[in-house]
This record gives sequence, structure tokens and C-alpha cells, in this order.
Amino acid sequence: MSTVYKNCQSCGMPMSRDEKGGGTEADGTKSTMYCSHCYENGAFTLPNITLDEMRERVIGKMKEFHFPRFIGKLFTRNLHQLERWKGHSGNK
Repeated sequence: MSTVYKNCQSCGMPMSRDEKGGGTEADGTKSTMYCSHCYENGAFTLPNITLDEMRERVIGKMKEFHFPRFIGKLFTRNLHQLERWKGHSGNK
């Protein structure tokens, strides 16, 4: 039985906010770990993105939704603890 995550383990977005209900595995089943923005057909949509680039991407997306930058920084401060980024340094 796989773990069901409350937040995407790549970008940190609440899974409940994913309009597609999560990403998809290669066999078409829903991913319980990653959102549809980060993961499709069993692969990352941005496979070479670094942790720092993901932080900036999330902050940018939050700004699009009129969140102040400091809220985006607060929201992304723990990205390095998500499953995708565990064991990576700040730039990878």
C-alpha cells in the first residue's frame, strides 16, 4: 500500500488544489506523491529542474495568484525536505 501525501513531494502544492487530482503513473493510475504539474505518465515534467529553480518557479506561480513574495518564500522554505529533493544539495 502506497503512502498518500497531503502535498506534492516535488513542488509542495496541496494535492487538494490539483485540478487533475494528482499526476499520473506510466500505467495511467494517479500518483499519490506528485501533482499533475510536476509528474505525468510516470515521469517528471521538468526532469532537470534544480531545487533552487523549483523554489523560484513556485514563488513565481504564487505571485501570479497575488500572494506577496514573502509568502512564497515562507511556503518554499522546506522544499528540500520533500521526497524529490531529499539528499540533494541546494542547487541540484
